[in-house]
Amino acid sequence: MFADVATIYIRSGNGGDGHIGFHREKFIAAGGPNGGDGGRGGDVIFMIDDGMNTLNDYRYKRKYKAENGEPGGNNNCSGKDGEDLILRVPEGTVIKEAESGKVIADLSHDNRRVTVLHGGRGGKGNQHYATPTMQIPRYAQPGQEGRELTVVLELKVIADVGLVGFPNVGKSTFLSRVSNAKPKIANYHFTTLNPNLGVVNLEGTDGFVIADIPGLIEGASEGVGLGHEFLKHVERCKVIIHIVDGASTEGRDPVDDINKINTELAKYSEVLAGKPQIIAANKMDLFSEEEQEIALSLIKDGLPEGTEVHMISAVSGQGIRELLYAAYHMLKSVKEDPIVFEQEYFPETISGGDEPYTVTYDMETSMYVVEGPRIERMLGYTNLDSEKGFEFFQNFLKTTGILTELEALGIQDGDTVRMYGLQFDYYK
Repeated sequence: MFADVATIYIRSGNGGDGHIGFHREKFIAAGGPNGGDGGRGGDVIFMIDDGMNTLNDYRYKRKYKAENGEPGGNNNCSGKDGEDLILRVPEGTVIKEAESGKVIADLSHDNRRVTVLHGGRGGKGNQHYATPTMQIPRYAQPGQEGRELTVVLELKVIADVGLVGFPNVGKSTFLSRVSNAKPKIANYHFTTLNPNLGVVNLEGTDGFVIADIPGLIEGASEGVGLGHEFLKHVERCKVIIHIVDGASTEGRDPVDDINKINTELAKYSEVLAGKPQIIAANKMDLFSEEEQEIALSLIKDGLPEGTEVHMISAVSGQGIRELLYAAYHMLKSVKEDPIVFEQEYFPETISGGDEPYTVTYDMETSMYVVEGPRIERMLGYTNLDSEKGFEFFQNFLKTTGILTELEALGIQDGDTVRMYGLQFDYYK
């Protein structure tokens, strides 16, 4: 299975609730409030793992949740913070918001760790609400719920040189000969489904990283086959080695193949079309020296003047050394900044999970109905019989926008609002 794209659901941890507590000690009749704060919910963090080169780990498990913060306790004890969830991905992974496709983060180069979702803050204990006129507050702040998001992880391989070409032209064999990569090799189309990375060590140079991009076909830029998944891996490469079957062992025209692949690259991205290329005419060991010169001449004649073409044999090693040095010198001549995909989507603007609520009008009972998980929790933690407690709850309704929505529905003075079994008369 091609596993360089994965869709997963992530959620940060809920903040712990603040505690309602009072100092209790022998000979002290009325101790003050000492409810501790709730702990912060865990963050969801993505981090580069240099030991990974695919997104296989996300094939089966699709839901990930950070740990919740613990509630506060007596004696001003704060709850423990929830543990962060760290998701490890290969370098070159782009994180996108699933619905819009907008980029959240590009984990490449210097950007090795990013917090995508922050955990909910812990609620304040009742110790924070004591005032000279309200010395025994019987309410505390619930913890903020975590945020949730569905994201697409998309791996765009980071390599200096990308190998492209039709299936079965010998890219995997070439990669296995020139680098430390060990790709699976067989004599049939689409052997390679995952890009293979290898390090090329050249005497007298600092070497470079090379990637075998899975076989492209005509129509790939429109998504035929696995076209889009394959083409995205070429985007970060600085130089392209375009391998063709120079001996036409399957009856294909090498020049026609080159033009078709370049057409697909150009359709997918103008940037790809402008990347420097070296043509590697493979399988030339099947020809005599005279036939090799004729084949090379025919290929050059069919391409734009100045196109660099090398005769090679991935099996025998013919011409490999010269091709690699040519690729290295071309790399050194390329002056371009690393491709980094800029952030387009900002998860911190997402409302936390504690924000959703519904405000409706029930025609049968002629009541306005307000429901939502945080509202239910707030009712459970607030002493509405206390004047200060009721004031605290009213301020909550205002800051969350519930009062604004009630007014938008046309509520009038004296109308009834129902919240989980409790009924209130509305007065502006």
